[in-house]
Amino acid sequence: MFSKSFRVKSNTVIKGSDRRKLKADISTTFPSLSVEDLSELVPNKEELNVVKIYAHKGDAVTLYVLHKTPVLFELEKCLYPTVYTLWRYPHVLPTFTTWPPVLQKLAGGADLMLPGVVVPLSGIPEVKKGDCCAVKVVSNRAPMAVGTATMSSAEMRSLGMKGRGVSVLHTYMDSLWAFGDKSGPPSIPDVDTEGVEATYEEEEEDDDEATEGGEEEPCPNRVPDAPCPGIQELSLADREEGEHGKEEGEDPEDLRSPQEQMDALLLQCFLQALKSKVKKSELPLLTSSFLRIHMFSCCPSGKQLDIKKSSYKKLSKFLQCMQQQHSLVRVKELSKGVESIVEVDWKNPELRSFRTPKDPGIEEASVEVGRAEGEKPYHPPEITTLYSVSSRLEPLFQDAKKRKGTVLQPAEVRAIITDYVKRNELVDENNKNYVIINPILCDCLLEKSEYQEVEALKWDDLFSRTLYKMQHCHQLVFPGQPPIVKKGHIEPIDISVASRGSNKKVTMIKNLEVYGLDPMAVSVALQHRVQASSALNPVPGSKDRVLVQIQGNQVQQVCKLLLDKYQIPCKYIQGLDNKVQKPGRKK
Repeated sequence: MFSKSFRVKSNTVIKGSDRRKLKADISTTFPSLSVEDLSELVPNKEELNVVKIYAHKGDAVTLYVLHKTPVLFELEKCLYPTVYTLWRYPHVLPTFTTWPPVLQKLAGGADLMLPGVVVPLSGIPEVKKGDCCAVKVVSNRAPMAVGTATMSSAEMRSLGMKGRGVSVLHTYMDSLWAFGDKSGPPSIPDVDTEGVEATYEEEEEDDDEATEGGEEEPCPNRVPDAPCPGIQELSLADREEGEHGKEEGEDPEDLRSPQEQMDALLLQCFLQALKSKVKKSELPLLTSSFLRIHMFSCCPSGKQLDIKKSSYKKLSKFLQCMQQQHSLVRVKELSKGVESIVEVDWKNPELRSFRTPKDPGIEEASVEVGRAEGEKPYHPPEITTLYSVSSRLEPLFQDAKKRKGTVLQPAEVRAIITDYVKRNELVDENNKNYVIINPILCDCLLEKSEYQEVEALKWDDLFSRTLYKMQHCHQLVFPGQPPIVKKGHIEPIDISVASRGSNKKVTMIKNLEVYGLDPMAVSVALQHRVQASSALNPVPGSKDRVLVQIQGNQVQQVCKLLLDKYQIPCKYIQGLDNKVQKPGRKK
């Protein structure tokens, strides 16, 4: 449901009576929550917002937002917790378990199929058809998705765990998650599936040995003095392959096993993220956020970063190696089960000597973080000015059988008018640059004050008056989609800068939807470009428009993004030279 961005309709503070009703509804829907849990989820004095939205398929959804993070959503009068809430109260819903690769499919909008469900020793949870349930991955109790059961547990078992099991509504990394603080899931040990994950990893390693001739153990399990697949070992391997193993016309990188290639890519993205992305002011930084926001954005175009395919298998093991063997970072568990990077050795020789590879796709990837898997890249629309026949001009177009409301290209209008003049022999015989005005042309094109004075018009004047009297329209053609025709002039993307409070500036961008741009995607792209917080707010008086607001005077950066990245023509961008709008004073 939230695999694509949604549209905000309204955002209001909840009333006291509605707050009490919400708390009662939560208590009824989720009886396992204690009184203390309810007070934390719906506090009496802290601001709780009710945000009404429309999902990309048109579903009306109500969000309950606490501290700028959605904690619940209501669909068709049913309450569902978000992943943020489930990370705090993982026991609230019956939970199905799946493998980590399946989670990527769920985030892309797929449902959980029963063959992908991992059955622990305790068996699958007991649910009825339509019950709200959660989905987690092996070895971590923190739920990653929320949905409804498509059948009862008994039916699942009777079908041999085949078919669709959970209709997924919301997942970690979807647009509802992005509406919050974008924090990563905690690591909550899960006793039921720890053995299952170990078996899964052993099978993976066995498969690797069978196909690749055997691999060494992951770095954290090595003898302390033994080298890990870090900078020195990889560079040495590269040199040896370059000197001895390279065949004529073959890339030396192709000789490495897939696991070694993934180790090298992981290390490259790690070093590049530390050198060019992470700022000292961001520390401490959640390890999950470091991977998702910084390392993934450094992955070269055409490649995909997958820790499971490396020798480390887990991010925690990789970071442990970077800490123990190379002293590049220091990782600490600031809260139970949640690790953060608390220190970076910026003077480390390995980090200082690292050079960022020149890859044209890296910058593009950095602004497209958060784009749904499989989503097509943005291409600007072709914009054409059109004209519609008005009621006043209908007699002029009657012979051409063009009625009121018919939309025409400028060239078509010119051809019809030329044909009308010639068929009615209205070209001035003495000067063919002029057209004689007959009663129909008089009524259609002349003002009342001109009726007695103007007897002829030049050709250019005739055409320009005709187009002026017609109703203006515009046509948008997006790649692979049918043309969209709308009345009036196309609205430009409007950029404005305003002052808030103690001389703090904010930049606001609206009308992005007109050009097929996703405000959420633009907001994320700007966040990564300028390292400033942004927000989406509804445009007053508009049902389907969202205003992107980002801290600071970012007009130049917004402009650069629209012109370079999205290739919007300059004439369709308004406010490039805007000055700061100061808040008005009360008189």
